[in-house]
Amino acid sequence: QVQLVESGGGLVQAGGSLRLSCEVSGTMFRLNSMGWYRQAPGKQRDLVAVITSSGRINYADSVKGRFTISRDNAKNTVYLQMNSLKIEDTAVYYCHGDTSWGQNYWGQGTQVTVSS
Repeated sequence: QVQLVESGGGLVQAGGSLRLSCEVSGTMFRLNSMGWYRQAPGKQRDLVAVITSSGRINYADSVKGRFTISRDNAKNTVYLQMNSLKIEDTAVYYCHGDTSWGQNYWGQGTQVTVSS
């Protein structure tokens, strides 16, 4: 059974940094695209950043220049380095991965809270 396990969330002051990690277990194959989504209370889940198996990257406009996504294929892990955090970055962050044949997987989510 494929599982995506996030870690690294927490409470940080505005302007601070956090690094999220998402490790994939339960599979021998490499996921195609891996990325991070976030969902604030009362809002829809939105894409934050995504990286393909070939290294192509896309970011939401709101995080460009502040967040960096990376992946370690050998460890089947994806990371999200978040710098210059703002109060509006507060949300539950979800790891996502998919396969080339269209299977989607989600992590359980990790809370990121940015205080003033």
